[in-house]
Order: sequence, then C-alpha cells, then structure tokens
Amino acid sequence: MEPVQRRAASAIPAAVPPSDADLVRAALLGDKDALGRLVQRHWQTAVFLAARVLRNTELAGDAVQEASIAAMTGLDRLRSPDRFGAWFCGITLHVARRWAGQLRNELPGVAADQACPMPGPAEAAERADLAARVRGAIALLADGQAQAVRLFYLQGLSYREVATELGISPGAVKARLHQARAALAPRLADIAQTADQTEVRTTEFTERKAMAANDSTQESRWVDASVTEIRRAPGTGDEHDHEHWHHIMIISETDGDRRLPIWIGPAEATALAMTLESWETPRPFTYKLAASLVTASGADITEVRITRLQPPVFYASVLVNGAAGVREVDARPSDAVTLALTAGAPIRIDSTLFESGQLPDQADRIAASPVVTADLVAEQMRRYTEALGECEETK
Repeated sequence: MEPVQRRAASAIPAAVPPSDADLVRAALLGDKDALGRLVQRHWQTAVFLAARVLRNTELAGDAVQEASIAAMTGLDRLRSPDRFGAWFCGITLHVARRWAGQLRNELPGVAADQACPMPGPAEAAERADLAARVRGAIALLADGQAQAVRLFYLQGLSYREVATELGISPGAVKARLHQARAALAPRLADIAQTADQTEVRTTEFTERKAMAANDSTQESRWVDASVTEIRRAPGTGDEHDHEHWHHIMIISETDGDRRLPIWIGPAEATALAMTLESWETPRPFTYKLAASLVTASGADITEVRITRLQPPVFYASVLVNGAAGVREVDARPSDAVTLALTAGAPIRIDSTLFESGQLPDQADRIAASPVVTADLVAEQMRRYTEALGECEETK
C-alpha cells in the first residue's frame, strides 16, 4: 500500500508558474503585480549586465530601477511577449551605457554623493594627457585587437556583444583581448608605475590624517539639518542638454543659514524628490521597503548622520536601535537622507562640513542653478499616468 501511495503522490503535477508572455498580457490588462513579477524574475541578470558597464553594483541596481520604469511605460511596444527578459535587459544596458557616459562627462572614476568643486585645471590636464596616451597606445595595436579593446573596455560591451559586433566567436574575442593586454603592458608600464606611487602616497596621507583625528580630543559638533531642495547645475557639454547636468542635494542647517551642496545621481535625485513632495507610489519603493523592514524587525531608525568628507566623496551613517542596541550602518548621504525622510527620523551633520565641504567660488554657481524638486516628480508622474492610460486602452 505504501508504494502505491508514494506513486500517487508523485503523480500530482506541480503548479506551473506563468510564462513571461502570460505575465506581459496580464500587465497590459491592468494587473499591477504582473510587471513586478516579471522584473523580479529577470532582476539579477539585468543587475549583472548593468554592473559590467558601470563597474558599480549600487549604480547598477539604480539603473535597473530606471529600466523598470521604462519597461512599464513602454510595455505595449514589446512585439514578442515571450522575449520580455531579453527586451528588459536591453533597456537596462541602454540606461547603463547612458549613465556611464554621463559619469565620464561629469567626473571620471568618482561615484555619486560627492563634493561639488570640479577638478582643477592641472588635474583635468593630467587626466586628458593620460587618456590621450592610452588611446594612442590602443591605436598602435593590430586592427582586430584595437576594435576588441575599444568595444570591451571603453564601451563596456560583454564578450558576446563584442563577438556580435565583430562577427567572430566569444572565444576569439577573449584571445584578441589577451593579445592586446600583452602588447599594451610594456607601452603603458610607466603609467601603471606612476599610478601605483600615487596610490601609496594617497594611502599614507589618509592614514596620517586618520591618526591625527583619533588623537584629537575635540568632539564632532553635530547640528540638526534638513534637505530643503534639489537643484540642477550644468556640467560639461551643452548647458541646455539636461542629460549632462548635475543634480545637487542642498542640506540646510535647521537653526542657521549655512548650506551644504552634495552631488547625487539622477536616480537618487528622483527618489529624494518623490519623498520630499510626498508622492505615493502604487507599490512600496526601495526606501519605503527598507524602513518597513526595520520596523518589522522590531527596531527603529533613531537618526541619520552625515559624518565626513573624504575628498571628493561624502559619507553618512544610519543609526538603528534594535534588540542588540544602537548600531551604526554605513550609507551614502543621498540614501541615508531619503531613508530618514521616509522613516521620519532626524538628520544631523558634523557642522565642520559646512566649511570644508564646499569652495566659496561655487556658491554663486549653485545659487543660480534652478530648483527642480517638483520638476523631477512631475516627470515621474507623467510617465506613470501615461502607463496607466496605455493599460486602460488595451482593456
């Protein structure tokens, strides 16, 4: 009897999850959860692809979020519902490459949440000279190797994408890149040696500065602060082209008139603007989810602190009070501030940052920059309204 029961139990078919095509059709008919399930199904793959382009996992996650919005607003343009995954990953790569271009135009190699001063003329000239030397060395390679290097390292394409562009196999791409690296190594050896020496000097300076700070008996002077607005200032390129503008989060002293500008990324600026304007999303967005998870665990966010500036990057921390006591969690200022506003926690800042975090000659430029808090929310609302309208038309 027992074997028969086991055979009967094993004969019961398992629930078959809906296909991508089924979920796409449901989303077009107004099912709000269907698109979320689609994005979640292909999220890790999209993050992996974006990270290959941006070289930063956190920025990759933000790029996938923007791609999700684009997918929501343009779902009706998907010709083959069963190919949603490839279509969504293609949108993600487009967003990531656009962001990579913006970051290169704004300040090469530096993450968001940074101090506002642009690189000085000497530093900019040094970087331009370095870039010219690298590109000159690449130009001396054999044509096939040079093409592979430009597509893989400069444009951020994957092995498979490079293979498609060049009409060769992924294995041949790897072989060309290996040969190119071997040829470039002696030509760029002096550049690598100079970079190593600079890194050593920077590390020694940072360690000495940290030791001096630890020896100091003066405590940080924490003051209450708030985010008053988001501004947008032209970066490099055409000042009328908003794709190349900087988003600036303005931190203001609560009981004073001092202000601190911090550059943040476009996705962070949109999320912060939505929080400042109290715009409710149909489903909890990332910061609301994080705050809810903290509360569900029996803890609470006591305050957020903007702690220091290690040029050119600002640092912050989130203080969480739970069963194990108060714990300090490292965070970017933009993430920490948005989380504080979502959770209703106070924002505090080391008062010395109001002096050390900006240069006097930047004040006029920032003051002349337009406030775009409401504009960012209006653009997001427009996209969402269009998506809802498109879904209603398909019913």
